[in-house]
Amino acid sequence: MTSSLTVKRLGAGFAAGAAACALALGGAGIADAKIQPVPVSCTNPAGQEPGGQQPDCKGGAHTQETENRNPAGHAPGGHNK
Repeated sequence: MTSSLTVKRLGAGFAAGAAACALALGGAGIADAKIQPVPVSCTNPAGQEPGGQQPDCKGGAHTQETENRNPAGHAPGGHNK
């Protein structure tokens, strides 16, 4: 009866170690993604979007509006203004 308990404990320990290694190796790819600001629109001092200048601003009086995006082009939750 004691050897059965020992085998179960060793099996559980081995399974936990294997799971930890799998998570450590699998999670490495997620950390490579860089979230960077991407221009999405342009506003003038009146708060309007000037025509023909989207999404990049041209001229000194305009404000560039950006959105944080990951390499897939999506805006991840919690990373935007």
